Amino acid sequence: MPMMTAEQYEKSLRKLNLKVYMFGEQIKNVVDDPIIRPSMNAVAKTYELAHKPEHEDLMTAKSHLNGAKVNRFTHIHQNIDDLVKKSKMGRLLGAHTGCCFQRCVGMDTLNALSMTTYDIDQKYGTDYYQRFEKYLEYVQANDLTCDGAMTDPKGDRSLPPHKQKDPDMFVHVVEELPDGIVVRGAKAHQTGAVNSHEIIVMPTISLREPDKDYAVSFALPSDAEGITYIMGRQSCDTRKLEGEKNIDRGNLYFGGHEALVVLDDVFVPWDRVFMFKEYDFSGQLVEQFASYHRQSYACKVGVGDVLIGAAVAAAEYNGVERASHIRDKIIEMNHLNETLYCGCIACASEGHKEPSGTYYVNTLLANVHKQNVTRFPYEMARLAQDVAGGLMVTLPSEKDLKSAEVGKWIEKYFKAREGVPTENRMRILRLIENLTLGTAAVGYLTESMHGAGSPQAQRIMISRQINLDQKKRLAQFLCGIEE
Repeated sequence: MPMMTAEQYEKSLRKLNLKVYMFGEQIKNVVDDPIIRPSMNAVAKTYELAHKPEHEDLMTAKSHLNGAKVNRFTHIHQNIDDLVKKSKMGRLLGAHTGCCFQRCVGMDTLNALSMTTYDIDQKYGTDYYQRFEKYLEYVQANDLTCDGAMTDPKGDRSLPPHKQKDPDMFVHVVEELPDGIVVRGAKAHQTGAVNSHEIIVMPTISLREPDKDYAVSFALPSDAEGITYIMGRQSCDTRKLEGEKNIDRGNLYFGGHEALVVLDDVFVPWDRVFMFKEYDFSGQLVEQFASYHRQSYACKVGVGDVLIGAAVAAAEYNGVERASHIRDKIIEMNHLNETLYCGCIACASEGHKEPSGTYYVNTLLANVHKQNVTRFPYEMARLAQDVAGGLMVTLPSEKDLKSAEVGKWIEKYFKAREGVPTENRMRILRLIENLTLGTAAVGYLTESMHGAGSPQAQRIMISRQINLDQKKRLAQFLCGIEE
């Protein structure tokens, strides 16, 4: 089957029978819901660009399974070039959508499982890697969007899973059957969950023997019986109900979403189980996935490109683009954004081949990159808000602009540079608001902070990867200290 088009992707979602709740009510038509649809549009862009000749090199790859051309989001990295192109693809899509396009987590899950399943088989003689490759072939052949589900609610963070008062705070096996397993629990903060064809579950922390029932990884169709999705709220999300092209939306076309995914005694057949109580490999899977996903924050560079462009436009509309302090702020935004790009390219360029044949990023540099992502977008947002001015958050609505009574005053008093329509000024300010305070801020700022693990998780990984003794020996040698 050839790669799906954006139109085919939308049709494929309409065939799903998802159980989705938002604002306390079940959503009957997920695809056309005005709050959810912008996030679907963002995923659709990953299908659309894959069919553009000018983007084919970044957006597609050759499957190592059968040589077929596949969407890069379903590809297993075969060399350094694949890792670098993954970063460049993330920046490209971030710039095209101005938000999270949601397929990275599935791609990173597939690549992490390709390594961990192989290593489990080498130790225990299991057949997880064979199962995984068969599953991967299915994903590639049908060009599916996968949701990688790692984050458990966790309950009392001071306690391991088996000591939780409620055992369902971590996804676990509740029954083992001849033809599969039954699982229960939930996964939180699931980006793009209701836009996905598949849900791939992984452990969320490193586990020990008493927690072996929680050491489980598996894949399910997103509309499998027993799965319920509860949509998360976002700032300004109901503005999407005010009209498809409403100025107050900021980003008129794209957005993201997160959901709580509840697994209420869900059956998983054995051929879709990729880890079953091998607790000693849970930490490896978590770290390999996390490192890949921290590289994936190349997307924030693309969104940063949009924010910089919006700040430039706002300065021009206000007539201050030649002011030295404004120019310096724009330069600083570019410096920060390109520094982020350096990090994601570096961890890809310093990658290596694992025993499974999959190429893996440099984990130290991937975590350094993500640590920078927890900081630089916030400073870029501050600078953009500085350039934009206070009107960004005190601006009246589009309805006021179009009002027969007060619209003339909006036109008169919010006009800036001659030749620039007041409406254009309003649109660019709303976009900056959207990127730094509104619904897109979830994907740009909050996700920059907490996505792929908290800042402290990256610092822990950095501490594990650096070789302080070697650095100390280098210094001691140069100044003549012998130990």
